[in-house]
Amino acid sequence: MNLKEYQEKSKRTLNNNLTKYEQVDNMVYGILGESGEVVDILKKSRFQGHVLDKDKLKEEIGDVMFYIANLCNLLDLDLEEIIQQNYNKLLKRYPEGFSTERSVNRE
Repeated sequence: MNLKEYQEKSKRTLNNNLTKYEQVDNMVYGILGESGEVVDILKKSRFQGHVLDKDKLKEEIGDVMFYIANLCNLLDLDLEEIIQQNYNKLLKRYPEGFSTERSVNRE
């Protein structure tokens, strides 16, 4: 499945009983909540002796992606376009890969 298909198919589970503004809020809260779950998995692995559960991590990252895709849907934003713009920005900022110098002295 490509990003356009994913973005389109993710609309299926939007709660259409909410107003658009409530849906946007729901997506933002969902991104924050699921991002917290990603952080919790990594925290437990890094600091609490847990084995990194990559399957659970993928599941939670997938949940973050669902909320991002639907936030884009609600705001009429193209996820592929956003990813391409971000890639282009980072390519311009770090043309030869990450550099502390370029990070500190960003324009």
